[in-house]
Amino acid sequence: MVSSARASIAHLHRLQSMLYPLFRPLLFALDPETAHDAAFVSLDAAAACGVAQLVAPRVRASPVEVMGLTFPNRVGLAAGLDKNAAHIDGLATLGFGFIECGTVTPRPQPGNPKPRMFRLIDAEALINRLGFNNEGVERFLVNVARARFATTRGGILGLNIGKNFDTPNARAIDDYLACLRAVYARASYVTVNISSPNTQGLRELQGDAALEHLLGKLKAEQAKLAQVHGKYTPLVVKIAPDLTPADVRRIARSLMAHAIDGVIATNTTTDRSAVAGSPQAKEAGGLSGRPLGTKSTAVIRTLAAELGGALPIIGVGGIMSGADAREKIVAGATLVQIYTGLIYKGPELVAAIAEALATMPANRS
Repeated sequence: MVSSARASIAHLHRLQSMLYPLFRPLLFALDPETAHDAAFVSLDAAAACGVAQLVAPRVRASPVEVMGLTFPNRVGLAAGLDKNAAHIDGLATLGFGFIECGTVTPRPQPGNPKPRMFRLIDAEALINRLGFNNEGVERFLVNVARARFATTRGGILGLNIGKNFDTPNARAIDDYLACLRAVYARASYVTVNISSPNTQGLRELQGDAALEHLLGKLKAEQAKLAQVHGKYTPLVVKIAPDLTPADVRRIARSLMAHAIDGVIATNTTTDRSAVAGSPQAKEAGGLSGRPLGTKSTAVIRTLAAELGGALPIIGVGGIMSGADAREKIVAGATLVQIYTGLIYKGPELVAAIAEALATMPANRS
C-alpha cells in the first residue's frame, strides 16, 4: 500500500513536469498581463484545494544562514511577480526558499498605461514598464497577514518598498520611511527599491548625496523599529545593472558605511544591445531574462570584490537554469532570485536551481 502511494505521488510529479510545457503556449497566446493574472488564478485554486502541494516538484533542502535568517534553500522569488502580496501561499507550493513581494508604495497607484509588458520569446526575455502598479501598503499588509507561509509556517518573506510616482525625490525618504514603518513587523527582511527604470527619476536615488541621505535615515529608523517591535528586520538595497563599475564600488562602500544588511543585484536594464534587432526592443521599460544575465553577474562580481564578504549579495537577472544560478554564486552571490526564468521555464526551475546550488559552499553572509 505504501509503495502504491509512493508510485502515485511519483506519477503526479512526472505529470507536473509535463504540465507547464503543455500550458505555456496557451499562456503565451495571451497578453502578458492577462497571462499573469490567469496563471495566478490557477495557482491559487490549485493551492487552495491541495493539488498544487501534491504535484509540486520536491525541492532539495539545503539550508543556509544569511542575515541572521535560516533559508531552507537559496532560491527566491524576485519582487515584481506578486506586487500586492496576494498570492504568497500559492507561490510557496513551488518550493522557494524565500519569497519577495512588492514593490509596494504608501498610496495605491495604477502604474503606467497599458500595454506595458512585452515578451521577446526568441531571447527568453521580457520588457516591462509597469511602474509600481499596486494597491497601496494598507491592502498589501492585509494580504501578508492572511498568508500562512509567513504567519504560521515561518517562511522567509521579503517585502519590497518604493515611493509613489508623484512624490518628488526631495521627499522620497518620507515614502520609504512610511513603508518601512508599515511593513517592518511583518517582514523577514525589507528591500529598498531605488533601481526600477519605470518610475521617473527613481534611479537618481543611487547618486552619492541622495543615497547617503536615504541610507542614513532608513538605518536610524530601523534601529528605532527594532526597539519598538523587539525584533531586528534586515534592510536590503536593490541596485541597477546599468551602473558604471566605479558607481557600483561607491555604492558598496556606502552600504558598508551604513551597515546595510544586504544588497540585491540587479534590477532590470534599459540597455538593448543584447536584443538589438528584436521588434520589441524599441519598447521603453526594463529588460529582464536571459539577456540580463551577463550584466547582472558583472555587477555581482564588482560588488563582491569591493564588499569583501562584509554583507551578502542576492543575485538576480538572467537565471534560466541551475548553471546560470551557479555562475551567480561563483561571482559572489549567496542567494539567488528568479522571475522571468519562472515564466519561460516553469515551476521545475525552482527545484533544478536548488539542486544545482545544494552542494556549493556558501559565500560569507
